[in-house]
Amino acid sequence: PAGTFAYVANRDSNNVSVINTATNAVVATVPVGTTPQGVAVNSAGTFAYVANAGSSNTVSVIDTATNAVVATVPVGTTPHGVAVNPAGTFAYVTNQSSNTVSVIDTATNAVVATVPVGTRPYGVAVNSAGTFAYVTNAVSNTVSVIDTATNTVVATVPVGTAPAAFGNFIGGLPAPATTVPGAPIIGAATAGNAQATVTFTAPASNGGSAITGYTGISNPTRGVDSNAGT
Repeated sequence: PAGTFAYVANRDSNNVSVINTATNAVVATVPVGTTPQGVAVNSAGTFAYVANAGSSNTVSVIDTATNAVVATVPVGTTPHGVAVNPAGTFAYVTNQSSNTVSVIDTATNAVVATVPVGTRPYGVAVNSAGTFAYVTNAVSNTVSVIDTATNTVVATVPVGTAPAAFGNFIGGLPAPATTVPGAPIIGAATAGNAQATVTFTAPASNGGSAITGYTGISNPTRGVDSNAGT
């Protein structure tokens, strides 16, 4: 998440290359299971999870501080894609030959649920709230939507032929509005007797022309009233 390292699964070398993004050089090579495919890093940047699609049928958990495997988790057959929820508490692994998703509790590094999905699940991604996981099924031409609270499929969405999205394929939230330099800082807001008193520290300038006044708009539930003040 800090963007300082990239983790690359080398399928035929059975290892993961760790690239320092400041120098664009490999700084570590970590042996993992057979035929590693997908890799995902948790939001804290402390662990990387590698799906080993070969005969080992496991997920290797790499401690990014030491670049060493600290756990090996058995999952379904031919694990391929992996995603970690934003809280870092669960990892979701697609098992292509089992047509399932393994849910790993990252505190114990154990599978706590196995979710049947479509045929030949490929990619998986979790939304920013951590409430749903989306799985692309390459043969059934669908996307399975998993409710992460119950670990059940709550929707199956027909898509195009051979969907194979990989990595985090869920779009992010719109960029937040830019704050004007020197914007007023709200210090207190006190409501009472159908009135609200707001105090704030006013800036001297908005980065260009001087600011001479401010407008506040209130929207009571019984209607819309606009009250301007400085």
